[in-house]
Amino acid sequence: MIEISQLRPDDRPEWTRLWQGYLAFYNTVLPDARYSETWRRLMSGDGLYGFGARQDGKLVGITHYLFHPSTWVDDVCYLQDLFVDESVRGQGAGRKLIEAVAAAARAKGAPRLYWLTHQDNATARRLYDTLARWHGHLRYDYPMG
Repeated sequence: MIEISQLRPDDRPEWTRLWQGYLAFYNTVLPDARYSETWRRLMSGDGLYGFGARQDGKLVGITHYLFHPSTWVDDVCYLQDLFVDESVRGQGAGRKLIEAVAAAARAKGAPRLYWLTHQDNATARRLYDTLARWHGHLRYDYPMG
């Protein structure tokens, strides 16, 4: 059975492992300082929030989310990262993590919850297509440095 809760201080080692797995999927490596700063923000509620999925008490999935202003509506919720350990994929952890973020967004009165994924992420898109609508938007990143 998968249970969802806020990330806890003792989750740090498993959170690091899971976030590294997420980042590896996107061919990204971050310096140790970024892990420390992100963890500090997650634990302090400093604009960044996270949930963990647990099976038999072990952290097997994570999600990070934040709220930000919008010119069209009140503050919206952005689900930034979602990752579930391969050993438990397909057992509902991803869906439950998204639903936990949706509940947090509703509690804050956010009129929108959205996220991004790579077009080739077929496994995740199968889940996302059952939970949300894709509106055809594409993301562009301007090179800042």
